[in-house]
Amino acid sequence: MKKKFRLLERNVLILIAIPLPMFAFAYLYTSSSNMELDLPKLPENIKAVGLGLVGVIIIAQFVQFNQGLKKLRNPDMPLETKLEKYGELTMLRFWMLFVSGLLCGAGLLLFDSPGYTIGYALTLGFVSLGKPTPDRIIRLLKLKGEQRATVAEFGRRDD
Repeated sequence: MKKKFRLLERNVLILIAIPLPMFAFAYLYTSSSNMELDLPKLPENIKAVGLGLVGVIIIAQFVQFNQGLKKLRNPDMPLETKLEKYGELTMLRFWMLFVSGLLCGAGLLLFDSPGYTIGYALTLGFVSLGKPTPDRIIRLLKLKGEQRATVAEFGRRDD
């Protein structure tokens, strides 16, 4: 189980890391006049659609993740099953946040709209609050006793 947790942790970190340089480039480009790119001029309604899509993704990942968690709080469910399903929920959540981060970077680059910066800040908030840690898993799944101790061990590095 610990190996699966480490794999989940690694995959989440990859999904966090990829959109970050794209957004950073877009932010630096829009806030600096040192570089000029020949970007296409897109209609304003695409900007609104993009911002709306970012908002829908952020809300959907929150709702979907929390509804899924409720099903995993069954004390009779085996820990391995809980952790497997938690991993699936977490990966889906982070794929959604990954898409949101990419959309925010592209939107900021193409439209220079502060709405995309706000969208990325919200995305980063959910990323930082949702990154899987043993303590967070224990709290979210409301683990007790032996299950709690087993998950708490995931935090110990054996390398």
